[in-house]
Amino acid sequence: ANAARYYHLAAEQGLAEAQYDYAICYHDGKGVPQDDANAARYYHLAAEQGLAEAQYDYAICYHDGKGVPQDDANAARYY
Repeated sequence: ANAARYYHLAAEQGLAEAQYDYAICYHDGKGVPQDDANAARYYHLAAEQGLAEAQYDYAICYHDGKGVPQDDANAARYY
């Protein structure tokens, strides 16, 4: 729970790695309730800053329709 809190603080400061780590917390339900929409939100923030891992995971969100509407075109944009 403490890690999630610190990731959140850093994520809100715009740090892409922290945004990605916080997305994983939401994806896995570690330190925060499992929430696909919030996971996608933070994957997106990190992806837009060019973090490759976040781009890939955000593409998977679109491919699977988890946290965002299923959309293969958007998935392809981030792969």
